[in-house]
Amino acid sequence: MNTQNTAVWHPVARSADLRPGDNIVAGFAEGQELALWRATDGTAQAWENRCPHRSVRFTLGQVVDNHLACAYHGWQYAAGSGQCTRIPAHPAMQVPRNVCARTFATAEAAGMLWVRLSPEAPPAAPALADAVPAGWHFCRTLTVNMPADTVRAALAQRGLIAEAASGAWRGQLDGVAAAALVLDAQPRLAFVHLWTDAAPGSLAMQALHTAARSLRAGIEALG
Repeated sequence: MNTQNTAVWHPVARSADLRPGDNIVAGFAEGQELALWRATDGTAQAWENRCPHRSVRFTLGQVVDNHLACAYHGWQYAAGSGQCTRIPAHPAMQVPRNVCARTFATAEAAGMLWVRLSPEAPPAAPALADAVPAGWHFCRTLTVNMPADTVRAALAQRGLIAEAASGAWRGQLDGVAAAALVLDAQPRLAFVHLWTDAAPGSLAMQALHTAARSLRAGIEALG
């Protein structure tokens, strides 16, 4: 497994799953637990899933305009910077500038939210837009209880080819055109986001669902 490979962009969730000013989605990348959300202004956020005050998970909290509010004491942190801006129990107190949530760089491309774990400013990532061909449809996200590298090896054995620039895998699963994005979530947990040119509800789309389940069964049998 590429442990803490901070140069990698990870496809952590579908962009459509994050609603502006609404929900908080739990995610993982290389063992890092994430709180994924979208501010009211539409910007996607990926934060360490831990309030710096008492370490309560942000996913238990709520989005308040362009802030994330912790469920425990209601401390609010600004989108983008992660800076704490409000402590409800002490509204007149100036918030110390060192109280700040840990944030990660994000990009949105190919219908996915991508996260980069490096604390440094990320390079431009235009190749991510090429991960899924334009006009293709999302099929499903497959949860596999095996390391991501084992999943990639299984995709290669099925004849899929890795795209060097975006990290996507292209080819056919049981005769159906597919693009696979592999998320290295935890040491023995990977997610495979599958896309296809088959129309939603078609027999080909149904066949890809079946092929995906067969792929997962075969990989997990190795463990």
